[in-house]
Amino acid sequence: VQLQASGGGWVQAGGSLRLSCAASGDTFSKYFMGWFRQAPGKEREFVAAITWTTRSTYYADSVKGRFSISRESGETTVNLQMNSLKPEDTAVYYCAARLRIYGLTRQPSGFGSWGRGTLVTVSS
Repeated sequence: VQLQASGGGWVQAGGSLRLSCAASGDTFSKYFMGWFRQAPGKEREFVAAITWTTRSTYYADSVKGRFSISRESGETTVNLQMNSLKPEDTAVYYCAARLRIYGLTRQPSGFGSWGRGTLVTVSS
């Protein structure tokens, strides 16, 4: 599966951004779709994931209640709505895919397909 992320940018603290991940090239019902982020000098970390078929969602504690992952029926795009952004949310955000047969993991190494990152900058 090929992934392409978009929607990053600059926003003031308390603002919102919406990231999108366009997927192509495979049967998407086979996958978990996830968002990860990597801040300067830090390891890549899990942000959120969604099961393509059931739309079950999973979040990191740091974004729960502020971020929302979703996909629209009939589309091959996964969105990450980010509200109440904080300076500590500043990072490069990546979308990724993992085959469902392996179960969900929050480890970046468990996701085999990655899109290019999109930078999110939150100023205080």
